[in-house]
Amino acid sequence: MKLVFIIGNTAVGKMTVGQELTKITDLRLFHNHMAIEPVLEVFGYFDGKIISRIRETVFEEFAKSQQYGLIFTYMWAFDQQSDWDYVDHVCDIFRKHNAEIYYVELVAHQEIRLQRNITENRLKNKASKRKIEMSNQRLLNDDNNYRCVSNDGEITFDNYIKIDNSNLSAEIVAQMIKERFEL
Repeated sequence: MKLVFIIGNTAVGKMTVGQELTKITDLRLFHNHMAIEPVLEVFGYFDGKIISRIRETVFEEFAKSQQYGLIFTYMWAFDQQSDWDYVDHVCDIFRKHNAEIYYVELVAHQEIRLQRNITENRLKNKASKRKIEMSNQRLLNDDNNYRCVSNDGEITFDNYIKIDNSNLSAEIVAQMIKERFEL
């Protein structure tokens, strides 16, 4: 069993890289909005408790399955201890089943992420991003309020790679990840 965390700032390309990685490996994708969007649709608002319960169920059931591995995308605020704790919690679920855990951090400049924020694939998979002006403002607010790019040397995990994907296609990044971790 493998768990691949793809982490990074808003609209950096986590989901798209995850989609490409599933095409060239036996990994399955559970991108962050797969839990968020149904809650928004059903309840009409963001409810972190319900989203967490959905994620928890998926993680627990997947970790004990016979699947090859899971990709999970997550916007990790490195300046928030609660995010460090959450990542550790998710990893613990998989560690109980002897999973190998990999961390991929994607980084790209804000202007590139603003362009990616309105791509067809993103809007197709994330209904909450379709109100472009609001979505762009959320991206800018997140950039101002959270540090979602790690400092050099901050991430000390064995299976970690940081990729500036500003000028790289999702296909190339997925291939880099596959080769680096022999997935």
